[in-house]
Formats: sequence, structure tokens, C-alpha cells
Amino acid sequence: MAATLTDTSIAEIERALNEERPADIQRTSVMTHLVWAPKAWLEAAERTLAGMEERHPSRTVILTPEPGRKDGLDALVNVVAYEMAGSDRCVSSEVVELRLKGPRARAPASVVMPLLISDLPVFCRWRGEPGWDSEELEQLVAVDDRLVVDSSEWKGLPAAYARLAALFDRVAVSDIAWTRTRDWRGALAELWPGIEGAGTLEVTGPQAEALLLAGWLRARLGTSVVLVHRVGRSLRRVAVDGRRVEPPGADPPPPSDLLSEQLEVFGRDPIYE
Repeated sequence: MAATLTDTSIAEIERALNEERPADIQRTSVMTHLVWAPKAWLEAAERTLAGMEERHPSRTVILTPEPGRKDGLDALVNVVAYEMAGSDRCVSSEVVELRLKGPRARAPASVVMPLLISDLPVFCRWRGEPGWDSEELEQLVAVDDRLVVDSSEWKGLPAAYARLAALFDRVAVSDIAWTRTRDWRGALAELWPGIEGAGTLEVTGPQAEALLLAGWLRARLGTSVVLVHRVGRSLRRVAVDGRRVEPPGADPPPPSDLLSEQLEVFGRDPIYE
């Protein structure tokens, strides 16, 4: 059962983690996984994490800022054990949900640094569009080895891509929206060299995926392809100069699978950058 702590401290959180962990199960974390999840994104973040199950045993720290409240720190601490298929051993994941109240909402690094597991990589999934000039982003970028975003959650496109690119020298970046375009990029590549002189790219889907597909195609062809975008909930139609691209056969992976894939990536993506 999870431990609920109100107006707590890091020492009390560590104590709760030790108490929640079954005596016969050793820590099996392979990373520290931070999640910046404002209230509007918290439920979605929790659903995604629940769908990942035992694929990435880690210490997950969910940070929810509540700057309008009185200064303090609330926590929900849980240790979940999973049986390993074909074995009598178990792996465990530690989940700490933190409410950063008052001034602590602007100082997340001071809260999370004592909770990082030494010598393991630190991934941060940032839900929603970052506050590009915020102290919160500045601090967490300094702590992370990889920043995972989903630009389809942003309203400030395409200008926000320039703000993201300014972080490339400081932290490795993954964009889940870019991953969703992968099969469509493959389908477009199969049309080479017939699309060498392409002038127009039509995309029906989220703005982020449309912009990324167009940017990729322009970069590959070295030409100024014009994007014609029609809004859709998912990427479902692509055409070059009126010629429809055969859609990939598989449905887009669920959010849990997409995030799980990003947590296995340690290098940079030079094509995306």
C-alpha cells in the first residue's frame, strides 16, 4: 500500500521508500525517471506510466507544481513489484509523486537531486509545452541526461522548435511527435527518386507531425516544399503533389509504448536535431 506524506521532507520520503520495499526484493532500478506534470497533465502522465509496467524498473519521481499553495512538500510513495516471466525473481519500481507547493514549485532541482540514484542516467518526461525561460526548465535540464517531450502537446508551434533547438548543446532531446512520423518518413523515402522535385506536401494530422514531416522532407530534398496542413487527431493522410502516400499498416503505438521506446535511447538523434 502506498504511503501518503503531508508537509514532508526528503528524509521521510527515503524512509518511506525503504519501508514500502518488500524485504525479499532488491532495488532493480536502471534509471531515475523524472516526470514534470502540471495538474492538467497529471492524469495522462499516470496512465502512461501505468501502461509501462515492468519494462523499465526505475525510480520514477512525478513533479506536480502547485505554486499557489502554502510552502510545503506532499508525497505519495509506492513500490511496485513485478514477477519476471520464467523466473521466481521479481523486479521493482519505485514511484514517488510529489506536490511542490508554494516557492518549492520554482525549485524542483533542490527537491529531486537527493532522490536521484547515483551513477544511473536521468530521464525527464516534460508534459505540455515547457516555459522556455522558466527557472524550472533551466534547473531540470541541468540535472537530466535526456529530455523527452511531445511537441504535439504544444500550442506555440512552429516557433517553439527554435526554443527547443537552443537546448541541444546542453541535453539530449527526444520528441515523441517525431517518433510518430517514423513510418510515414519510411513510406516517403520509398518514393525516391520520384519525389526529387516535389513541390507540395499535404498532411492531415496534428500540427506538430505535419511540421516535422515537412521539415524533414525539405532537409532531405534541399528544396522549399510547401506544406498544406489539415488538422486531424492522428496522422492519417500524406500526399506529395497530389499523389497519396500509402499509409503504414500498423496503428500508432500507445503512449506507454512510445515513452518506453524513448527510455531506451541514450544517444542523440542528429536527423531530428
